[in-house]
Amino acid sequence: MKLYLNATSPYARFVRVVALEKGLQPELVWVDPWANDPALLAANPALRVPALETEQGTCLSESMLIALHLDQAATIPSLLPTGEQEQVLQLMGWGQGLTDAAFNTVIARKHQGAEADRSILGQRRLAAIQHTLEQLEQQARQLEKLHLGSLLVAVALDYLSFRLPEIQWQQRCPQLAASLQSLMQRPSMKTTAFV
Repeated sequence: MKLYLNATSPYARFVRVVALEKGLQPELVWVDPWANDPALLAANPALRVPALETEQGTCLSESMLIALHLDQAATIPSLLPTGEQEQVLQLMGWGQGLTDAAFNTVIARKHQGAEADRSILGQRRLAAIQHTLEQLEQQARQLEKLHLGSLLVAVALDYLSFRLPEIQWQQRCPQLAASLQSLMQRPSMKTTAFV
């Protein structure tokens, strides 16, 4: 099993965290998705990380799909617990939306400068971050359990701290910060910290 990734992708980090939590150790293939890396292109024609080449040679893309595959590949512990699937999937959706808004804000700023935030799309991205943080603050207790939703939200929030520190989500969402404190200290999160 090979995992194509880079060190600053929140999507790749989420998959790596899930693999570690499941006790899986895929071969890590470090690539630059902006350099049209041939190995990545062969694994994912969209040239996006992460991409996972399975033992059977199938290449999977999109972080949430890879995470679901990894959860099924090693069944203990289940990160999508029976009876809580809807709540976990809801939190995964919010975590993915937060990641998308933050990542696209970073990329837009890189290519358009300050104008990116003033555009209609920029305003929508920043509003999405704000609204999602508000919802997560209200659901903070659900994030105290270890599951795919809490892991994805934790990675998204750490990405906010890494790339958009001016948002100061910990100060704006004290319950959320408190609920995720022990999760942020897990070996899977520390080993994969953004650099």
